[in-house]
Amino acid sequence: MKAKVYFSKEISPSAMIKIYKALGNELKGKVAVKLSSGEPGGHHFLSPKLIEPLVKSVNGTIVECCTAYHGHRDGAQSHWKAIKEHGFLDIAPCDLMDEEGEIKIPVKNGKHLKGYNLVGKNIEKYDSMLVLSHFKGHAMGGFGGALKNISIGVASRNGKAWIHSVGRTDNPDLCWNYTEDQDGFLESMAEASEAVISYFKPQNMAFINVANNLSIDCDCDANPHKPEMADIGIFASLDPVALDQCCYDQVMNSKDPGKKALVDRMLDRHAIHTVETAAKLGLGTREYEIIEI
Repeated sequence: MKAKVYFSKEISPSAMIKIYKALGNELKGKVAVKLSSGEPGGHHFLSPKLIEPLVKSVNGTIVECCTAYHGHRDGAQSHWKAIKEHGFLDIAPCDLMDEEGEIKIPVKNGKHLKGYNLVGKNIEKYDSMLVLSHFKGHAMGGFGGALKNISIGVASRNGKAWIHSVGRTDNPDLCWNYTEDQDGFLESMAEASEAVISYFKPQNMAFINVANNLSIDCDCDANPHKPEMADIGIFASLDPVALDQCCYDQVMNSKDPGKKALVDRMLDRHAIHTVETAAKLGLGTREYEIIEI
């Protein structure tokens, strides 16, 4: 059965609310809103003004975790500074989920992350999660969308090292010695995604990808490459596999000549393998229908 992926050409605060409502799955209890707070220097992260009405409508708390790489968000103090400077504290409560530590959540049948995923301890505060992802390129993953946002994004600093090293170390200073297994890294992201979805349960999650500012670089880059293709729109689904597959296909099949850099980045990093693995793990389907709203 094909998954439903809702689409809006308009990228606006009202369109964000409209597409969330189209999903027909009102998130209950205390809602975590997962997004990237953006590395200082970069400017392609989701605009607080774009997401503010939606975040407020679900009474959400914006959640993040510290980075494994050394930068302006690898520690609580500097990360809070970035969150404030980028305007997120002005629109909603925010929570740095690994500020007070981390917990292990089970990984079922993990090929690489044997037994567990490491996530920010404060995940325990939340009943559901709205995943707001900026769909764009990524230096290591090829692209960043919903699956990256709930794997690397929800992982604690040590958890990010665990995923990047394909389950060989949880030490952020050592994990960069284990980057030769690209497919293993992509598979590890899918395994980490499975752990987070199993933790919340699918009915307590919803996913929105905003395909704008389509740089080949992630919002974790302090100096991202300028986007070369035009914005596409907003996509939403209750199925993160279908959602990321759809966004990938939209770029690959675009008639925009500016797509080449992003296409090359995704192909070079074998980016679709994360989606392939997530589908094999039962996180969703790669078959979808687009419903324009």
